[in-house]
Amino acid sequence: MRNLSIARFLSVVVLSAAAVAHAQDFKMGFVNTERIFREAEAAKQAQGKLEQEFSKREKELVDAGNTIKAASEKLEREAPTLSESQRVNRQKQLVEQDREFQRKRREFQEDLNSRKNEEQQLVIERANRAVKQVAESEKYDVIFQDAVYVNPKHDITDKVLKALNAAAK
Repeated sequence: MRNLSIARFLSVVVLSAAAVAHAQDFKMGFVNTERIFREAEAAKQAQGKLEQEFSKREKELVDAGNTIKAASEKLEREAPTLSESQRVNRQKQLVEQDREFQRKRREFQEDLNSRKNEEQQLVIERANRAVKQVAESEKYDVIFQDAVYVNPKHDITDKVLKALNAAAK
C-alpha cells in the first residue's frame, strides 16, 4: 500500500514537472484589431477606395439637402404673401422632395455600409494571413484578438502591421 502511495506521489511530481516545462515553452500573443483597421496600408487603401467610390453621391446628397433647406427657407419668407393654394402646393412639393431625399440618403447609407463591410472583410482576411505568418515564423502557440487586459510584452500588432504592409506592396 505504501509503495502504491509513493508511486502515485512520484507520478504526480513527474507530471507536474512536465507541465511546468511545457508551460515555459508556451508562447502567446495579442493583436489589436482596432489598430490594424486604423494603421494598416490595406485598411487605408480600402478607406480611400470607398471615399472615391461614394464621394460623388455624397456630394449630390449634400447639394440636394441644401436645395431643400433653401426652398424651405424661401417658403417661410414668402408664405405671408402667397395665396393659400400656392402655399399648399409649395409645401406639398417640399414634402415630396424631402421624402425623395430621405429615400436616397437611406439607399446611400445602405450601399456604403455594404461596401464598407466587403472592404473590411478583405482587410480581415489579409490581416489573418499576416497573423498566421507571424505566428508560424515566430512559433506562437496562440494569438488573441480580444482581451480585457494584455501585457504589452505579448502585443504583436506591430509585427503583424509590418507583415501586412509588406504584403500590400
